[in-house]
Amino acid sequence: MTVTAPPREAAAPPPPARPSAGRRAWNLWVRWWRRLTAMRTAIILLFLLALAAIPGSLLPQRSLSQSNVAQYFADHPTLAPVLDRLYLFDVFSSPWFAAVYLLLFVSLVGCVLPRAAEHYRALRTPPPPAPRNLLRLPDSGRLDTPLDGMAALDVVEEELRVRRFRVVRRGTAGTDPAGSSGTGAELSAEKGYLKEAGNLLFHLSLVGLLLALAGGKLWGYEGSILVVEGDGFCNSFQQYDTYSAGPLVDGEDLSPLCVDLEDFRAEYETDLTAASFRADIRFGGPDEEGEARTIGVNDPLRADGDRVYVTGHGYAPTFTVTTPTGQTFTDVPAPFLPTNQSTMASEGAAKFPDLGADADSQLAIQGFFAPTGVVRDGILTSIDPRPLEPQVALIAYQGYLGLDSGRPQSVYAIDQEQIDRGALEEVGSANLAVGETLTLPDGTAITFSGYSQFAALQVSHDPGQVWVLVAAIAVLVGLLAMLLLRRERVFARAAPAPGGGGTVLTVGSLTRGGGEGGERFTALVDELRVALAARAPASPTPPSGGAHPDPEVPTP
Repeated sequence: MTVTAPPREAAAPPPPARPSAGRRAWNLWVRWWRRLTAMRTAIILLFLLALAAIPGSLLPQRSLSQSNVAQYFADHPTLAPVLDRLYLFDVFSSPWFAAVYLLLFVSLVGCVLPRAAEHYRALRTPPPPAPRNLLRLPDSGRLDTPLDGMAALDVVEEELRVRRFRVVRRGTAGTDPAGSSGTGAELSAEKGYLKEAGNLLFHLSLVGLLLALAGGKLWGYEGSILVVEGDGFCNSFQQYDTYSAGPLVDGEDLSPLCVDLEDFRAEYETDLTAASFRADIRFGGPDEEGEARTIGVNDPLRADGDRVYVTGHGYAPTFTVTTPTGQTFTDVPAPFLPTNQSTMASEGAAKFPDLGADADSQLAIQGFFAPTGVVRDGILTSIDPRPLEPQVALIAYQGYLGLDSGRPQSVYAIDQEQIDRGALEEVGSANLAVGETLTLPDGTAITFSGYSQFAALQVSHDPGQVWVLVAAIAVLVGLLAMLLLRRERVFARAAPAPGGGGTVLTVGSLTRGGGEGGERFTALVDELRVALAARAPASPTPPSGGAHPDPEVPTP
């Protein structure tokens, strides 16, 4: 008795060895890098960058106006600290905005550079061979001509070169009239490389735009200052009311520019809307006499890479203060900040810390200035932005101003905490016209002696602005090339006619990036038909009186 052992199962193949930790980390990095450098990711990051910039245009920014940020905190004491923790008052210097910015930059570089290398190789590569069956292309057709195959392809090549195609000839005359064997004389032509070049130019210019903007932020600076007529300033961070500078800028890098405001003119329409602001200035180096120039809101001064803009204006009432001892402060200007742009009603303060012998006899004036003032129920209001009837409402305080206490104070307002603590005491108030005087109980006389105008000037230095303009123009050029140009390929193959004595020319076309491929191919075929007919040998002329050929029989 024979016992057959059951067949033994084949041993299962051992499981593949698990990749090492380094290999897994490398694979993860490669997968992450491919996702980051994909064009879809770059588009998403560009959208996120535009979305992240929205809060910077809706909320006040510290880099532009710290006073507006402080006012927002005063108006929204609960919401403002939350927004501040999210860097929404410093959007363009926040970590999350920088992260999106850098990721977009890396994504664009990683996406564009390989495509640029690929496009370079494509420029050096001849057009591909014709497909085996040209009649299967979206746009195709056949032409019969009495010319031989090479002469017919010569005609096609001439027509395509006139249309700026790059043409390559391959093979010799074949025998397949359908153009499907791939062995006949053929021609490949291509144009539209500028479409891909425009695509690369667009993305490379976008990278350049990001670099130019980053360079302007790193090496740029700007400062704002209020300058009263007859006064001036030099380009120094110590003189600016507010300023911001890139991390690679220090005080020694500022250009030696000094500006004096000689006169300011504001013109208004009949409905009292502002028509123009013009400032007559004199600018130059610290030791130079200076050059005269007139600037406006959209007409800045450009000198040595700096730009000086007029960003606003206002009035600076002047006061003359005379103490009982005979000490006089004559025509002291105090810039008042506008609180109503339509009527230029303004509020401000003037401080006199050196008025008395001791600190407790200092004087402060808090006022409301109306260019065209009207008193209604004892309250001064302004009805016109033009200085037709200037008046000022004053409240005088005496005591200790606290300027040497180490706490920062605004030059345009009195420290309310000093008033609340009783360090400053109200000693008088009045509505004054030009030339009128308020006399305090101790005999101090405050005279409203007139007014001057001031201009809010901003000095900006951005070394990347020219490159930003060049990159923006290049972005537009690349975008137009992407939208308007198209990539076209044309193939032609010549084969002998079935009955001999001619050639069958098969032509096909592929078009990418445009919806006019069929119309353009039809126009090309029509021109080829005309050109082939013009090159065809003339039919023999029958002798005089002889028989004419039958019109129903085609002429060979």
